[in-house]
Amino acid sequence: MAMLRLSGGGPRPEPAPRYGAHPQPPMGAGHWSAEYEPRPAVVREARAQVRRQLEGWGLAERGDLVDTAELLVSELATHALLRSGSRFRLTLTAAHGVLRCEVADRGWCGPEEEKGEEGCRAESGRGLFLVDAMARRWGCRREGAGRTSWFELGTCPFGH
Repeated sequence: MAMLRLSGGGPRPEPAPRYGAHPQPPMGAGHWSAEYEPRPAVVREARAQVRRQLEGWGLAERGDLVDTAELLVSELATHALLRSGSRFRLTLTAAHGVLRCEVADRGWCGPEEEKGEEGCRAESGRGLFLVDAMARRWGCRREGAGRTSWFELGTCPFGH
């Protein structure tokens, strides 16, 4: 029976981490929020700001994360503009392997929307179908005179 022999008397290299290193925002940088006026150009502005913020947090290394977040934010922002015509607040939070995006507006979940386990689900329009298909989780909750639509994406290289 052959034995494996290690040569050299120096310190052994650190073993590879049990779980790969996953990009996370630096401490204190995992939360960002901005308010937008109700005009069509803000959707483009929100997309660009999401890209800059995620790149700044070091999350751009996760291939499709930034593109997916941009697309889904634009869908929620467009939904907010069409449904409420009011200002909306976009909030990004990244922690513990999850990116959460929220869009709060003065809209409401009307009778044409079906309440699902995660909140309001639209029966028409491709935007929320994209969110449903691409997000890890998503939903809509009523808050006072408005609502907050949200989605979550994983920041780890596996899953979505």
